[in-house]
Amino acid sequence: MSKSIFYHAGCPVCTSAEQDIVDLVGSDNVEVVHIGEDRNRIAEAESNGVKSVPALVTPAGNVLHINFGASMSDVKG
Repeated sequence: MSKSIFYHAGCPVCTSAEQDIVDLVGSDNVEVVHIGEDRNRIAEAESNGVKSVPALVTPAGNVLHINFGASMSDVKG
């Protein structure tokens, strides 16, 4: 993976964190995935180790859980 991936579900905590992440690393260095709208990416997020959103997966595969917006079970509904 060459870019970080920022997964979120669209809640206020997530959208605030999204803006901060984009400001910190630059939009060219992060792919933003709104799994509330792109639900087919939930399994991908889970396989990358995401347990809750918002979360940032680094190019090295490290998962950085940022604040607590929602667990993946909450997102799956």
